Amino acid sequence: MSAALVLAASAPVPAAASPAAPDCAGLAGVRIPASVMSLPTSGGVVTAASVVPGGYCRVDADLHPVDPAAPAIKLRVALPLAWNHKALMFGGGGYNGTIPDVTANVPFGPADRPAPLARGYATFASDSGHQQNPASPPSLDGSFGVNDEALVNFAAGDALKKTRDASLFLIRRAYAATPTEVFFAGGSTGGREALVVAQRWPSAFDGVISAYPAWNNMAEILDLGYLAQVLSRPGAFPDPAKQTLLYNSVIKACDGLDGVTDGIVSNPGRCRFDPRVLRCPGGTDTGPACLSDPQIGAVTAVSAPFRWPYRIAGGETEYPGFPFLSGADMRTPFLGFGTTAPADPMPVTSGYGMQYWDQWVKYFLTRDPGHRALDVDPRRPGKWLARISALSSIEDRNNADLRPFARAGGKLILMHGAADELVSPYSTSDYYERVRSVAGPRVTESFLRYYVVPGANHANFGTPAFAASWDSLTALERWVEGGRAPAGQVVTDLAHPRTRPLCTYPEWPRYRGGDPDSAASFFCAR
Repeated sequence: MSAALVLAASAPVPAAASPAAPDCAGLAGVRIPASVMSLPTSGGVVTAASVVPGGYCRVDADLHPVDPAAPAIKLRVALPLAWNHKALMFGGGGYNGTIPDVTANVPFGPADRPAPLARGYATFASDSGHQQNPASPPSLDGSFGVNDEALVNFAAGDALKKTRDASLFLIRRAYAATPTEVFFAGGSTGGREALVVAQRWPSAFDGVISAYPAWNNMAEILDLGYLAQVLSRPGAFPDPAKQTLLYNSVIKACDGLDGVTDGIVSNPGRCRFDPRVLRCPGGTDTGPACLSDPQIGAVTAVSAPFRWPYRIAGGETEYPGFPFLSGADMRTPFLGFGTTAPADPMPVTSGYGMQYWDQWVKYFLTRDPGHRALDVDPRRPGKWLARISALSSIEDRNNADLRPFARAGGKLILMHGAADELVSPYSTSDYYERVRSVAGPRVTESFLRYYVVPGANHANFGTPAFAASWDSLTALERWVEGGRAPAGQVVTDLAHPRTRPLCTYPEWPRYRGGDPDSAASFFCAR
């Protein structure tokens, strides 16, 4: 397979010759030569290696930077005692800064199937080249952005290839064999990283699972900055009760458009909800049963495309906005609007995206921790325009030409929840259409499947309307190893005893009659 590249440190050994268990003790203190990585580092070293409860060898290592002032990349490899001769890398989330759980499942993974490590995969991941301040909210520490090497490791994805190369070196060292396939799986920032590896290193991974990917990171950041300003205006922030009112009103208006009333809007493209139907008398806030004019303006801004009147080097011109269903569901307030309005300093009770914007302004844009994020206007950035443009060429990983990945035999499964609060599903649909436009329908069909899951939110956070669960890894294995493309797939709701057909975009599940909790009662409509 294309990912089973021979590393310079050792000669290939047939997979059949690998031992039943890894040489865990022999990895302690091992030096990782800079020459085994295709991007510049100062080499690395294994800092710990031991067999842990759960029956696998855990290996921790540091990859040293070129810039002495930059932090190391901290990585972890989990080596199963009974290896299946495959490897899988996990992506991160938010600003990263911690090593993802290498024993975990893939995004939207199945509850009734073992996680990759338990299936025999050697799994690995890294913190992407910086360590989060423990005092910061999880994945919301952007302070590493003041260092150029750390910023590029994270934002451009350089740490991904360094981690992959070093981890495969350790896997080969442990088993005296090369993996037959190497896969990547990630969601959100990790979904973006999944697209980065397919774009930048088309032969490095044989199969990729990208869920709710924040691929156009700069474009979304500019939209989040604009929304932070809108929601911070006097009287504009809809409190939790009003958010619940909005969500329930959208469900009531659009739930039945798929033929059944089940709390899920399966065809959001037909949902034409006008928040003005909730207007308070006279447009003045009179309580939780209505929205004031400023609040209607705010929720409309959230759902509308945000366009900026200037050019940036990354080439993006807008962010498509969010479905009305996305930040209004008070079962997941942290990811959407939050429970309090954005302000300076930014409250931890504001939405995740507002806090993300705050960190970006302080450490990526101005590199001034004291700078007030709400003082930067994404519509009129003034002296910050040149810096925004430069960062866009690093952060927006928007190369839609995946034909090299397809030619290398790579397969890509792309997924998004239709009610995502943090990364717009419209954005992922836009990327899919770009890929299809560049590669053509036939080539795209040969290597890419894209699914939008109705009712699913961001990473099954909180209590979504539909907690998506699907064995995408088995589907990817069959596609990569046997050429059997996914077909007739079914997605399970972990929060309710029900299933739905997993429809390829732009199709959606329409009720045909029968048990509304059974996928057999639906068909994929276009």
